[in-house]
Amino acid sequence: MLSDPLFDVSDRVVVITGASSGIGESAARCFSKRGAKVVLAARRKEALATIAATLPHALPVVCEVSDPASCRDLVAKSVDSYGAIDVLVNNAGMSHVGPAENESVESFQDVLATNLIGTFVLAQSAAQHMIRVGSGSIINVASIFGLAGSGAIKQASYAASKGAVVNLTRELAAQWARRGVRVNTIAPAFFATELTTGMWSDERSLAWLRRRTPMGRPGTLEELHGALVYLASDASSYVTGSVLPVDGGWTAV
Repeated sequence: MLSDPLFDVSDRVVVITGASSGIGESAARCFSKRGAKVVLAARRKEALATIAATLPHALPVVCEVSDPASCRDLVAKSVDSYGAIDVLVNNAGMSHVGPAENESVESFQDVLATNLIGTFVLAQSAAQHMIRVGSGSIINVASIFGLAGSGAIKQASYAASKGAVVNLTRELAAQWARRGVRVNTIAPAFFATELTTGMWSDERSLAWLRRRTPMGRPGTLEELHGALVYLASDASSYVTGSVLPVDGGWTAV
């Protein structure tokens, strides 16, 4: 538990999508360690159950974020089980890698359905409950490629979706600020997740990443915890509509 009440998230209900691995699982463990009640949402039922069994107050909920009905069901189950949603971490995401001139419209739409439409529907549904009680924090997980083109990695749909998440965050923050709901974004660089698995076994990719990142290395999942706790807690009570890169300096150059 944290002794500083400014960063206290104990007893808060934190809903996390994409929680069966990577950033989402790490976020769930971070908040649970600090006394929060966590709702773990993802498509993989068995993985969710395994993770939930290791946490003291965790509710696993199968959710397909590209399906609006599934998103609304997640919010309803969270409220039914815990009586509130204090924090939503919109983390679920997908990517398609390949030249833009070859990407199908269907692939582009699939990425937008998960990364953008799902983010909106979940934020909208959670905000309806948050507005009633006059408080809440929504943390959208974007990407450094929502702030700049991905270039060599060639993922037009992903970059477009994450750029849209950045500006969606600003719009929702502006609309809901006087109703007690804060909306912010973190923009991670490269961390060890399922979306980046191929990089860690490719020495050329790692060498490029080290050269390109001012800090000279990829991040560890634990290095996202500070940003998440900050934005979820009262420490950021006057912060909304912000984009916080957690990127080892990537967007500084």
